Amino acid sequence: MLRDLIIIGGGPAGLTAAIYAGRAAITPLVLAGATPGGQIITTNLVENYPGFPEGINGFDLAFAFQQQAQRFGAEMVQEAASRVDFACHPFVVETHEQAYQARAVIIATGAFPRRLGIPGEREFFGQGVSTCATCDGFLFKDKATVVVGGGDSALDEGLFLTRFAREVTVVHRRDELRASKQLQERAFANPKMRFVWDSVAAEILGDKTVAGVRVRNVKTDETQVIPADGVFIYVGLIPATRLFRDQVALDEAGYVIAEGHQQTNVPGVFAAGDVQNPEFRQCVIAAGSGATAAMAAERYLSSHPA
Repeated sequence: MLRDLIIIGGGPAGLTAAIYAGRAAITPLVLAGATPGGQIITTNLVENYPGFPEGINGFDLAFAFQQQAQRFGAEMVQEAASRVDFACHPFVVETHEQAYQARAVIIATGAFPRRLGIPGEREFFGQGVSTCATCDGFLFKDKATVVVGGGDSALDEGLFLTRFAREVTVVHRRDELRASKQLQERAFANPKMRFVWDSVAAEILGDKTVAGVRVRNVKTDETQVIPADGVFIYVGLIPATRLFRDQVALDEAGYVIAEGHQQTNVPGVFAAGDVQNPEFRQCVIAAGSGATAAMAAERYLSSHPA
């Protein structure tokens, strides 16, 4: 099944690439995985995407991306790629159900939440430990919760939790937050939120479900236990690139190296979004890189006729 363009990933980068490719009459195949939308669907309120002055729910934004891509002819498949071979041409992209060939490929697999690697995290995952307040926040109505992290995701999800939880304690390893000033102002003004500074989570405690978090002060080495029914972890992302090891060049952290016009070291293979950008994890930047990758792929296809 030879395709002109296969886009691996269905987040903002992949879906924007599909929009631009579709408008260029390429008819891309998008392997979007089981849940299209990427990380943005877990964000309750996206306030910094242009065109939405009052903000928009992340799921609604991702769904609009998908509808627009399909309007321009993109074919969406809710399967994930399981194997690729970029050493041959046409390139080979396989799912568990189907094998495809492609003249060009855009990698847009994004990144997934980093875990803490502390005692209790794995044992209680799904039993009080989560990486998605938007998904699980309603389970903690009138309960105490802990958010680990200090960036935009931690505060955005923490603010969402205040709709349900009795209190939200933010544990951050520094004495100031990394989140945007607007989110910080909202968090500091929320009476349900409190902050534990210069501290890291050392252990998640409980029996059958979470009962608390042992935290350690990084300056004094003193520990304390914060009683909690839920723990939400936001300590960064890991690029979803295991599939592409030995296929394209990756940096030391595992991100795809994409040079000008989102080109990888393999001609005809491009990368866009968080999978190749460890610094600026923003929806608008992912979308922009997806558009660039699609336009670059169109040029590549035009200069390499079948």
